[in-house]
Amino acid sequence: QVQLQESGPGLVKPSQTLSLTCSVSGGSITTDHFYWGWIRQPPGKGLEWMGAIAYSGATYYSPSLKSRTSISRDTSKNQFTLQLSSVTPEDTAVYYCATQESHHGSYVVVADPRRYNYLGQGTHVTVSS
Repeated sequence: QVQLQESGPGLVKPSQTLSLTCSVSGGSITTDHFYWGWIRQPPGKGLEWMGAIAYSGATYYSPSLKSRTSISRDTSKNQFTLQLSSVTPEDTAVYYCATQESHHGSYVVVADPRRYNYLGQGTHVTVSS
């Protein structure tokens, strides 16, 4: 069974870049038809899909975050990384890395947080000076 674990700072100052890494075990991030995503949940709000990287290396981003988000991967370490630039207190949230298997691969499917059936435990990130 695939397992995911987020790592990164719990506190980031406004205007800085947030960087989180997801370490994957029990499966390879290059396995066909798997999509590796980042999802966040601000306090008192629902899940927000941020973006994903496919088994092929293709990337998908939420339109609302695209200008500030970058997702990359290190296949040698079986990890993928989120970078969110110019953070503000509104970026305070629990951040999850997650994965889903899809043979369709359409943006609508990849961007639906409900389709990610394996999630990490989540890491809380606070943006504050």
